[in-house]
Amino acid sequence: MIKYVLFAFALIRFSFAQENFIPVTENLIAENIPSLSKEYIKEVRAYTEARAASFIEWHPTKKEMLISTRFGNSSQLHSLAFAKAARKQLTFYDDPVTWATYDPKGNYLLFLKDDGGNEFTHIYKYDLSSKRTVALTSGEKVQNGSIVWSKKGERIAFTSTKRNKKDRDVYVMNPLDSSSVKLVMTNKGGGWNVADWDKTDTKLLIDERRSISETMIHILDMENGETKKVLPEKDEHTVYNAVAFHPTKNGIYLLTNKDHEFLRLAYYDLDTKKLSILSGNIPWDVERAKLSKDGTQMLFITNENGLSKMYLLQTSTNAVSQLSNIPMGVISGADWQDKTNTIGFSLTTYSASSDAFAYDVKTKQLVAWTESELGGMEVSQLEPPLLVKWKSFDGLEISVYLYKAAKKFTGKRPVIISIHGGPESQSKPNFLGRMNYYLNELGISILFPNVRGSTGYGKTFVDSDNGYKRENPVKDIGALFDWIKQQPDLDDQRIMVTGGSYGGFMSLAVSYMYSDKIRCAIDVVGISNFNTFMKNTESYRRDLRRVEYGDERDTAMYAFLEKISPTNHVNEIKKPLFIVQGGNDPRVPYTEAEQMKHKIKENSGVVWYLMAKDEGHGFKKKGNMDFQFYATIEFIKRYLLN
Repeated sequence: MIKYVLFAFALIRFSFAQENFIPVTENLIAENIPSLSKEYIKEVRAYTEARAASFIEWHPTKKEMLISTRFGNSSQLHSLAFAKAARKQLTFYDDPVTWATYDPKGNYLLFLKDDGGNEFTHIYKYDLSSKRTVALTSGEKVQNGSIVWSKKGERIAFTSTKRNKKDRDVYVMNPLDSSSVKLVMTNKGGGWNVADWDKTDTKLLIDERRSISETMIHILDMENGETKKVLPEKDEHTVYNAVAFHPTKNGIYLLTNKDHEFLRLAYYDLDTKKLSILSGNIPWDVERAKLSKDGTQMLFITNENGLSKMYLLQTSTNAVSQLSNIPMGVISGADWQDKTNTIGFSLTTYSASSDAFAYDVKTKQLVAWTESELGGMEVSQLEPPLLVKWKSFDGLEISVYLYKAAKKFTGKRPVIISIHGGPESQSKPNFLGRMNYYLNELGISILFPNVRGSTGYGKTFVDSDNGYKRENPVKDIGALFDWIKQQPDLDDQRIMVTGGSYGGFMSLAVSYMYSDKIRCAIDVVGISNFNTFMKNTESYRRDLRRVEYGDERDTAMYAFLEKISPTNHVNEIKKPLFIVQGGNDPRVPYTEAEQMKHKIKENSGVVWYLMAKDEGHGFKKKGNMDFQFYATIEFIKRYLLN
């Protein structure tokens, strides 16, 4: 009898204990992560409930805006009838929907969606009257995208890997009849995208990306099926990104870094073969350009040390002017409203999450169309991030954005170094969202470095990590440790390094190259072995990655990649590691995380492991993001702060 009473008492204690901890849902695999107290939910709620809104497109016949924002577990499409109007939700899926386009008459819209983050996106048609959705494409492990409407609005051109699941071909379809789909251009490689239709709807302007540093422009004549490469005129290691056909002349607008470090707006005359630079000598990349519907104005956005500036080109005179009255921040997704002088775009700053705005280029009036809720997060005390620079091991200047811990914390502050992915990407002075918890509540300062190989600092800088130079960006972090040691308000004895994708590899590489400099590390969807990564990443990505990392089919390169891969240096990883992975990741497959986890365990190292079966290249669903956040805080408290 006593035995049964003790058993029942133990069962009650177990049940009570379980009620006090955050459950691990069926879609999650959590290994070696301690039970997480439900107190975390209350403690960080103000940092997990913030929302963001992204501008997608204007309605073609009404002054209505299409945005993507989250009210449930993932971001979905919403329409706004006017500025600050109630957001009308259009899609309701477990997986995010963040891109769409209206048909030119405004009767329906097309959107892209994958399953569980696998990035095999299909095209769907949503009828605005009937609210009915139908799939226009199908097939397993097929990726569709790059949708562009014809000038008459009767057809779309798009790219798809459906022929062999590797090469990205070009198709044309009438969305009202999915059986009308027609293959119009067969390609080799995964870097092809459609930019525009010409005024006769018989030609397509098409990009071919061979690497971040080499792209080409082609024109497809659909009447005779011929494709002509128009730029470069001869082989050269240059970027030519197509923007649009000229609305009346025989020429194209494009972005190029020909004879220059940075991308500039240009016009290419197809008759005279003359290339004219239009954006002047702005010493920064032009990231985006968009021709107005009537062809009289061209909007373009520059990336100036991570901050966005917006300019206007008058196509009749090529006069350029900077748009005023726009807050300093990061701009994305800009586009014109039909037959107006209004631009829609998304803007985020260090103290506000992304919101959708409208800007009138004539009146210079800026109107916020959304005001995303921050869930109680305190932002008034946030300070602007500081742009600081340091010299690396070879004298190369590297920059970093420093977000300082809240002023209420005194003394030397612990540090998180967060490294971006890509590697052809860039850390910008964005809103940190839930990461503000580390600044405000834990007193941690955060550094976002742009090591060599990052975009935004010229083509020489982008190429400075390729191939056999792969370890040099890791050495940039080594020099950053030296810089931290010299700062009176940063604690060089309490440093954590983290990053996602390529940043995950960097975290692993820093863990073995500079184990004595850090307390712990977090690897999110990171590469652990370049050779197994090349073998298992989706085939449509492989050739593009070989240009960046090196061709593993070459014996010498294979040996080099094997030499620098973290899986072969687990004996040198002395500090605790947290690995986070999406089970459906097509870019860095889950096998990269699994093999790293197993090797650390075999070496008796400390490793936490979290996998979400319904996610891909990073967590997108709020429930999964929340659990990852709670576990990350626990990891930080145990190994960085304790």
